[in-house]
Amino acid sequence: MLIRINPHTLERAAERGATKDEVEDVIRTGTPIPAKRNRQAKEKVFDFRRQRQNVYYDQKKVQVIYVLQEAVAMTVTVYVFYGKWEG
Repeated sequence: MLIRINPHTLERAAERGATKDEVEDVIRTGTPIPAKRNRQAKEKVFDFRRQRQNVYYDQKKVQVIYVLQEAVAMTVTVYVFYGKWEG
């Protein structure tokens, strides 16, 4: 599957602490989650083990919202959550 990451997604990823490589990895290997408005979504937990905004976090969860058009996944946005998840 071809992945196209739009500039809005890259801006949000930078603001929220995710990389382009992580966004692509989530789309390729992440766990599907519910999404609204005929969109697709996947999430994946990454080891983080450092500080963000002066708070230490073990992990971060990256969620990517995208649409599928034939064999192309076009990103809509990305969300990043910090904390600790099991598994």
